[in-house]
Amino acid sequence: MPRPGSASWWAAKVRQAGAYARARVDPGERADLAGWLTPAQLRVFDAMHVADRRHGLDVMAYLRADGIDDPEVLLAGLLHDAGKGQSGFVARILYSLSQAYGGWIWGIGILLPPLTKSMTRLRAHPALSAMLAEAAGCSPLTVELIRRQDDPPADETARRFHLADDAN
Repeated sequence: MPRPGSASWWAAKVRQAGAYARARVDPGERADLAGWLTPAQLRVFDAMHVADRRHGLDVMAYLRADGIDDPEVLLAGLLHDAGKGQSGFVARILYSLSQAYGGWIWGIGILLPPLTKSMTRLRAHPALSAMLAEAAGCSPLTVELIRRQDDPPADETARRFHLADDAN
């Protein structure tokens, strides 16, 4: 992952902003998921913001291309941002900037009434996403990968999961 605030970090964030703006999920991609997700897991996926659904599909594809075929890891890649909810574009920008330049930016964002709920959700999204996955019947491995998505990787599976998330 690029150093926060570096030119490569900014380039990645600009790329992510563009991906957010043009995010789409093809109906065929959604139909394919129905073949291996439970109805509860599919409801979690469907409730995600379209940009997070697209990102989850891209993370899953990256993991598959990296030779990972464990359904528990693939499911973690798909659902890891479910807790972000319908957080808007401005809140996501402020949240990213706070990760690079300090919590004071997050503190300003949370004081703005239209952004308070989204800023809170974004900060707590790993735990919220893990709770949603657990409630949908996901395995302990899936839930733990999601819960620890912002932590330093503890093993090879977590390292590869982090790489897939950062690359997309």
